[in-house]
Formats: sequence, C-alpha cells, structure tokens
Amino acid sequence: MEYNRDYFSGKTAVVTGAASGIGLALTEELLESNAAKVVMADINRDRLNDHEKRLKALYGNRVKGIWCDVTLEENVQNLIAESVNFFDGRFDLLFNNAGVGLGGWFTEMNNDDWKFAFDINFYSALYGMRAALPLMIKQGDGQIINIISGIAMIPIAFQTRYAATKAALNALSLALRAEHWDDNIKISSATPGTTATAIFDGTKTPENAQTPRQSASRILNGVVDNVRIIYGDDNDVEGCKNSFNIDAQTGFDEYLLKVTRARRKGELVF
Repeated sequence: MEYNRDYFSGKTAVVTGAASGIGLALTEELLESNAAKVVMADINRDRLNDHEKRLKALYGNRVKGIWCDVTLEENVQNLIAESVNFFDGRFDLLFNNAGVGLGGWFTEMNNDDWKFAFDINFYSALYGMRAALPLMIKQGDGQIINIISGIAMIPIAFQTRYAATKAALNALSLALRAEHWDDNIKISSATPGTTATAIFDGTKTPENAQTPRQSASRILNGVVDNVRIIYGDDNDVEGCKNSFNIDAQTGFDEYLLKVTRARRKGELVF
C-alpha cells in the first residue's frame, strides 16, 4: 500500500520487537521515509546487532539498536530515556510492537503461563506508554501505535492467552486515545493482518499471508491518517465488522467451532 511518506520525514521513532518481522519492516519503512532517527529495540541481541549494522551501512547514524527486555519496566524506562537522548530530546513516535502469538489449551495452562503472556503482550506496551506519555505531554504532541491482532476482536480457540492479552491492549489503547486527545497525542491500535512472520514458526504459513513490508505499509498509512483502529489487511476489516454484529452471530459460531474442532485434531487452521 502506498502512503504519504512525507509525514514521517524528520520524525523520530522507537520500535520494539524490531529485529524481525513487522517491527523490522516498520523500521525499514520509516528510514526509507526519511525519519530523522529510529531506535530499534529487541531482546535478541545477535539479530539486533546484525540488522543495526546492516541498516547503519544504508542510513548512517539515523538508526540505533538498543537491547531491551520489554517485560521489565526498568528496561523500558531506560530504553525510552536512551532513545530520547539519541533523538536530542525530540520524541515523535512509539511503536509498541513486541509480542508473541502463544498457543495452548486453557485447561493445560497455569498462572505462570498467563503471567508471561500479559508481561510480553500487555504490560510491555503499558510500560512503553507510561514512559513516553509524560515526555510527549511536555513537548505538546506525539503519537503511539500499539500492535494488537485481529484475534482481539475475533477470539479463536487454542489461543486464549493471545486473544485476552491483545483485547486488553486494544481496550487500553482506545481509552487512552480519548484520555490524551486534548494533549495533542494520537494513540491507535493496529492489527498486522495475516503476515508471514515467525509467529507461524513450526506451522504452515497461510496462503493468503502478506509480507511484513506490506503489513508495515498499511499500518503506516493508518498512522498518517490517525485512524482509531488500523486494520492490517482486508480479512481483519471484514472479520472485525462482523464479530460483534448480532445478525452474524450464528455464522461466526459455526466458523469458530469448525476452527476449534480442526485444532483439536492438530490442524492449526484459521
């Protein structure tokens, strides 16, 4: 998808989960769109270092890699502080992208499983916003994009943790969008759509999956327009239109039961 690249020219951005998949694609798109400086944060030190080196060869000192375990608030606070220092004080965009897909049957999971899910998929973004918002309020503007998933609106069996954590993040994002509107801070949720990333590691990637760069382009188009919920592909748009539509409930039950029964047989269908 084409989008207005001029919007990002001269802006600074932090992207978490940036050493692979959609996070890496967002980083590359921002740099190609002449962002002033981009910080890419990730927990995988080797991948982070490799991509930082590669992108520095293309874009010079406009990009910086910072190792970060986003499940730890102190790490996230340090990430934001170090990023703002790299940006010379100006902080325009935060992409809370880090997260994991997480499968498993509900009855087979314990509290540690659930704690990990919320730490990586929900609290990591909460920590990022908690660190970024005071800075953005002080400077008088800013923009935060929280990467959720279509599963937040269309919960699927075998992915209860993923659905619950992403639904919680979506609710938080939209509440904060209104809460900080008059502070001139734009907050959006964004689904990536069905995208060929490591989230399908060990399973067959769906035939309709798009590339990470296609997903990133669609997300950035929504960022330009300050869309409330940015949908990463047309399937997410259609699914989210109908998931809570009273007239579509019977059809959704039939579809989701079909998916559940296939998954109980070991087929990870969507």
